[in-house]
Amino acid sequence: MELRQLEYFLAVAEERNFTRAAERVHISQSGVSAQIRQLERELGAELFDRSTRSVTLTVASKAALEHARQAVAAARAVGQAVGEISDLIRGSLTVGMVAGCTLTPLFDGLAAFHRAHPGVELALLEGESDHLTESVRTGALDLALIGCAGTTPDGLDAHTLIDEPLVAAVPPGHPLAGAATTLAELLAHPLICLPPGTGVRTVLDRDCAAAGLTPRIALQASAASAIADLAVRGLGVAVLSRSMAEAFPALLPVPVAGLTTPGLLALVSRPGPAPRCAPCAPSSAGRSAAERPAGRRQFTSASSCGVPLNRSPPSSVTVTMSSIRTPNRPGR
Repeated sequence: MELRQLEYFLAVAEERNFTRAAERVHISQSGVSAQIRQLERELGAELFDRSTRSVTLTVASKAALEHARQAVAAARAVGQAVGEISDLIRGSLTVGMVAGCTLTPLFDGLAAFHRAHPGVELALLEGESDHLTESVRTGALDLALIGCAGTTPDGLDAHTLIDEPLVAAVPPGHPLAGAATTLAELLAHPLICLPPGTGVRTVLDRDCAAAGLTPRIALQASAASAIADLAVRGLGVAVLSRSMAEAFPALLPVPVAGLTTPGLLALVSRPGPAPRCAPCAPSSAGRSAAERPAGRRQFTSASSCGVPLNRSPPSSVTVTMSSIRTPNRPGR
């Protein structure tokens, strides 16, 4: 039994999907399947039920799951200890980001982190907020930038970067172009929105359900720019967060009475004694690198998805070294 087999087993067990598991461990799907089959032969039991469209755990895999996690964690701890002694931090930091976001300051921060800690393998994955949140819960992601409806997810540490209402966005001359509209008036038109599982779509669906109304989603796209382009061409009314809409000068943001749940953009991580992401104290914002707490690297995010980068940053965010996982990947 090899450690990498346990890592592949954990990836499939947590993702419930061989394709996503292969993307997570950066090998082919056939490679993951072959290693899982070999592990099953060594253990003398099937670990996954492959008879349905989604992979499900067997009794044997449920019994082995926590032991596999402990074994992989112990191996990473050994590597971490050796790396600290040699004064070189090693491991991996996996960050999730809601699809369609463009956060140049986050990318700059990751680049600075990589230069300071070249022994840490960085990964940035896109996805829908619901899937990213679940990946943080299972440990597949160390932290994630997600969209939320009204509140951040229960059971996770969260730092809200953006808190704002949704608006309709229409080109000049559209019947809704004006000071404001109502939810009922908005729903008289075909809508263009983000897909289910995103924070913006959850806000829209929740507020419509609360009003006893059903939105007519004509088109959906995962990128705000695509939604804006479709709305400019008259294919429907875009529904975006206020800052998203303001990023597209060809569209007019229109407040909607009845869309009361705020849309949030937040960084989330699993809770622990040393949080993986937490707001920097105001008194530390101007400290030099030497004055900041040891073992931390500062990341500053200054924009929401589609927000112009000259906006004032809502806060700074610190990513601590406790979020770095030390991998042990034989044969790679």
